[in-house]
Amino acid sequence: MGTLAVMPQALSQSPFAQEQTVSDADVSSANSGLHLLDDPAEWVSFGKPYGQQQIQAFKPEDIEVWDSQIAIEGMYCATCALVIEDALRAVPGIVQVDVSAAAKRARLVWQPSQVLPSQWMAAVQKVGYRAVPARDAVAREMRQAQYRKALWRWLLATFCMMQVMMYAWPSYNAQPGDLLMEFERLLRWASWVICIPMLIFACGPFFSGAWRDLRNRRVSMDMPVALGMIITFIVSTIGTFSPEGIFGEEVFYDSLTMFVSFLLAGRWLEIRLRDRTAGALDAVLNRLPDSIEKQASDGQFHRVALRNIAPGDVLRILPGEAFPVDGVVLKGRTQADEALLTGESRPVSRAEGDRIIAGSFNLTAVVEVLVERIGGQTKFAQIVNLMESASTQKPRLAQLADKVAGPFLVVVLVLAIASAVYWWPVDPGRALMIAAAVLIVTCPCALSLATPVAMLTAAGTLARHGVLVRNLQGLEVLASIDTLVFDKTGTLTRDGMQVSRMSVLDESDATLWQGLAAAVAKNSMHPVSKAVAGFGLSWVSRWEVLSVEELSGHGLRAQVRAATGTDEAPIWVRLGSRAFVAGANQWQEDVQAVYLALEVSPANIQVLASFELDEGVRSEAIQVLGGLRQLGVGVQLLSGDGSPAVSRVAAELGIEDYKSECSPQSKLERIRAAQAAGKCVGMVGDGLNDGPVLAGADVSFAFGRSVPLARAQSDFVVLGDNLELVLQTVLLARKTLRVVRQNLFFSALYNAVCIPLAMAGLMPAWLAGLGMALSSVLVVLNAARLVKPLPLRAAAIPDEQSVRALGVTAVAA
Repeated sequence: MGTLAVMPQALSQSPFAQEQTVSDADVSSANSGLHLLDDPAEWVSFGKPYGQQQIQAFKPEDIEVWDSQIAIEGMYCATCALVIEDALRAVPGIVQVDVSAAAKRARLVWQPSQVLPSQWMAAVQKVGYRAVPARDAVAREMRQAQYRKALWRWLLATFCMMQVMMYAWPSYNAQPGDLLMEFERLLRWASWVICIPMLIFACGPFFSGAWRDLRNRRVSMDMPVALGMIITFIVSTIGTFSPEGIFGEEVFYDSLTMFVSFLLAGRWLEIRLRDRTAGALDAVLNRLPDSIEKQASDGQFHRVALRNIAPGDVLRILPGEAFPVDGVVLKGRTQADEALLTGESRPVSRAEGDRIIAGSFNLTAVVEVLVERIGGQTKFAQIVNLMESASTQKPRLAQLADKVAGPFLVVVLVLAIASAVYWWPVDPGRALMIAAAVLIVTCPCALSLATPVAMLTAAGTLARHGVLVRNLQGLEVLASIDTLVFDKTGTLTRDGMQVSRMSVLDESDATLWQGLAAAVAKNSMHPVSKAVAGFGLSWVSRWEVLSVEELSGHGLRAQVRAATGTDEAPIWVRLGSRAFVAGANQWQEDVQAVYLALEVSPANIQVLASFELDEGVRSEAIQVLGGLRQLGVGVQLLSGDGSPAVSRVAAELGIEDYKSECSPQSKLERIRAAQAAGKCVGMVGDGLNDGPVLAGADVSFAFGRSVPLARAQSDFVVLGDNLELVLQTVLLARKTLRVVRQNLFFSALYNAVCIPLAMAGLMPAWLAGLGMALSSVLVVLNAARLVKPLPLRAAAIPDEQSVRALGVTAVAA
């Protein structure tokens, strides 16, 4: 996916550009209303420009490649996902497809110059599934409708089972000669009639799925179940119409209705449990309201669709509604729930002048909000994009299970045929029922669910605690790390650094250089720059910054001039470490400081001032590092700060392996050396200047609220300020991998035990259906253990301190 071949502009303007891929699927799409999605204004509701998440304003029709998400109905297994992937890849203009059966979602990268949404959604319909935009309200309704249909199908099958069991009871208890053939035939006819609506309504999805797969020349998990049902019903029907024939000795309506009831009960429970455990993504996607109250020109508020909101509008948010935009409170005071977005579990107060963020909930009172950012520019949209990307990924273990499931189904069909051939000379009716039992009991639903359900459940649990999983593969790797490397500033230490003292050559220039340093520093998001910018905020207006260059691991180089209205020539200054300014010998070396210097020439740099920094180690850091050591994970500290500050923090936290004055390149070299030595290395950084290091580690965390989500190179993004989330993520990753292995082991053990029993005729069809249903439910229930809240202890977050009094020290030249 390095480069994308986009059709020439001339082709996109051709009147035949959209007609060259039209098929019979496109005709059906027009009748179903999918063509309404071809309006470019609709594309932003379920997608974004591919690889261009930071675009501030754009016209949808001008974007050459789109990244969209759709929800899919009727998909239950890995084979279904493969069918949909193949159908979409065959559509011209589709660049990339990822389909997840567990999440029932698909991600597509497509080119509007070659294909439109109605065409690739129609391609999904053509292979027997239904697709809707993942962020549309229809997606919620589709999920709820699926749940209700599953419940009704199970209730009907259970009712039929009870009726058929009532009719079968006399034949079970009758002694020879007690039950006349006329009465037995009447009971068989009654059972046959009752089974017909059950097969049509309750079993319809299995038959339609099997027929769909036959048309696509595939073998899916619906195939053996449907064959088992058909064989059982046909054998019993022949016994009903021809009781004197080879199949007339016994009918199996009771077994048919029992295993259908058990099977549908298991599927209903599976849907319910999966929505509760792995459904965190849909809960996040659907946090925003469909409509909101907007102030009109007459000052009155009217409810409008969310798509009609623009920056500068004034909205009225009612209690219980989610804030749909990023903005500022104009009127009112309320409490907001920002747990998902910031990791802060307690409600926060929001009054006039305070900022609110999209996706948070208004809890207590009506407020009026001025809109600043909407749609894809909000922090909420960035979080959703990260979670969407993770939801459609397939971990390595899941890919292995998917590869095994297909051939395994073929083996099942062969074993069923072999069983029927073996038992046919003994009893033809029993031979076919044994074959049906083999088909039913060996359906590998549990095998395909084992990994993705556990992974998505863990990702949902982490998301609820403020940890976003960008890469599901990261959970597998994190479970096996033996070394975890930490950055210092903003990670092991508090993000709120402060300037404790300023040193200058001439005290009369103190406020001048203080303002200059602040003017340069406010162009960076680094915690050190934030401290310097806040320290000189009162005098920052004296300077005008013309250009700024940030050198990762070193500091800032800027061109500035005095904001006095004079024609003074601009000057070049540097703000950064001692090594960067290369001339701070007259200042103390045993303190953590940042230096301001005048760059007369590259060889002539004159230091103007130094700013000593004070930072405190996070209160939970010692406990977190101790917990990692108990897990057998080695801890290292790599920092770009000077040796005195790094050694002090390392000593306070008991870290023996540390290195100071590290550039991003040297950090990356240290990590690669550890990997070459056979270590599995994780990295925890602030995501601001550690991009190459985060990408180079086996698994990585971007820590802190200041992380630019769209540019993060990490596998996990920690939104809150609690370092303990890193430890708890490691623990949950190990637990998740244990659950996956348990699920895979149980699936293998279940088949190893049940297949021989079914082939030996020791497992009737109803028991086979019960075993198949219980295997899937057990896998999902085992994964549900990952839903439990993380046992976080409240980290001691220091209160905001008042700004320290300015202390200026003169340094002898």
